[in-house]
Amino acid sequence: MASQLRLGLRDFAGKRLWGFLSWRLRRQHIHRRTVLDALAEDLLLQHPDHVVVTGDITNISLPAEFIAASHWLASLGQPEFVSIIPGNHDAYVHVPWERSWVHWDDYMRSDADDAAATNLAPRFPFVRRRRHVAIVGLSTAVRSAPGMAVGRLGAAQLHATSLLLEQLRRQGLFRVVLLHHPPITAAGDHHKRLIDAEAFMAMLAEAGAELVLHGHDHVHRMRSQPSPGGRLPVLGAASASAAAVRGHVPAQYNLYRIAPSSRGWTIDVCIRGLEMNGQFATLQRQRLTVARAHAGLAGGATLSAVASDAREG
Repeated sequence: MASQLRLGLRDFAGKRLWGFLSWRLRRQHIHRRTVLDALAEDLLLQHPDHVVVTGDITNISLPAEFIAASHWLASLGQPEFVSIIPGNHDAYVHVPWERSWVHWDDYMRSDADDAAATNLAPRFPFVRRRRHVAIVGLSTAVRSAPGMAVGRLGAAQLHATSLLLEQLRRQGLFRVVLLHHPPITAAGDHHKRLIDAEAFMAMLAEAGAELVLHGHDHVHRMRSQPSPGGRLPVLGAASASAAAVRGHVPAQYNLYRIAPSSRGWTIDVCIRGLEMNGQFATLQRQRLTVARAHAGLAGGATLSAVASDAREG
């Protein structure tokens, strides 16, 4: 988006200069609006019950980028249909709330019935219930030095999330946890790690969840970690705007169909990606099973959700 905005000298202060140069020299050739629009069109044709966006929908956190991103979110659907969490590019530099994330406020707000339960922290976690699924949104978005893209949850957010996950467990809901940074860092990715990943995973090992979705890596990854009910799937989504150039993984998104079963939950994962003809097609399917943490819910309809790292730059 940065290349489409009018910029003044003040916009280049600090880290933004490096981000803008990176965009002009490299990223604008990889991340393309035409690809993002094609993905959104294909996504909506799948008729998901809910869409989740795992952050980085601005490039260098310009105030005008937050407004443009809000228009893109509205093109996906109303706030009750779309949830978003911020990424590190959405906290590239400090921008006051009233000029930045406020434009997305309705997309990362707890349902009215859960508002009292989630005000243990200023904004995150939030929770949205869709049928038998509870979507728990966290923020790892913090400012970092040039050349760094680290994230942090913080003790207050971790504590509030632990209490919320325990409450949702007692209600028998399938708990999907959203965060931008992966809790499992690949070798060589120290500069873009989740700083308190160990504390996050320890919290999940005690409180439990059924699925963790993240972005940040720009590749599809499927891993797992221990949890009270067995193995907890941790899945990452590829970029939603990447063209098939310079060895980059072309744009993808993940479609999840979650259903209760007699023994637990089934998660049907469908990965749809950009092909050479410019169309999106199914690349891979997989079925996962997880144990039920509570016997309170015996049945219900399936729910489809999409996780997508939707940055243009």
